[in-house]
Amino acid sequence: MDSRIGRRRLALVIEDEPLIARVCRRTLEMEGFGVDLAGNGKIAARMADQQTYDLYVADIRTPDMNGIAFYRHMEKKHPEVAGRVIFTTGDMLSSEVRSFLQETNPGFLPKPFTPSQLRKVVRTTIGTGVN
Repeated sequence: MDSRIGRRRLALVIEDEPLIARVCRRTLEMEGFGVDLAGNGKIAARMADQQTYDLYVADIRTPDMNGIAFYRHMEKKHPEVAGRVIFTTGDMLSSEVRSFLQETNPGFLPKPFTPSQLRKVVRTTIGTGVN
C-alpha cells in the first residue's frame, strides 16, 4: 500500500536565493504541496534522510554542498526518489553542469524562470495528478 495515500504531498526546495525560494514555495503550495526550504545541499541531504519528499527542486549552485552532490547523495541513499529532482541554474556555460544534465536527464529549469514554467516541469516530473 502506498504510504502517501491520504497525506499531502511534500516538496523540498534547495535554494540559497531567498526570492527564488519564495517563488518556488508559493508556486508549489498552489500545486497542493507542503514545502520545506533548505539553503544548501548539505542541509537538504539531512532533511531528506529524515523525511520522504515527493519532489525536490534543487539549485545546482548552492554553498557547502551543491545540487550535483545532493543528487549523488540521493542516488546512493534514496534511489527511489532520485528521479523526482528538478534542477535550476543560471550556470549553463559550465561543462560540469552540461555533462551532469546530459548524464542524468532530470527535470530542468534555467534561471530566471516563471511560476508557470515551474508548474509545467513539476507536472511533467511527477505527473498531472497533484492533489
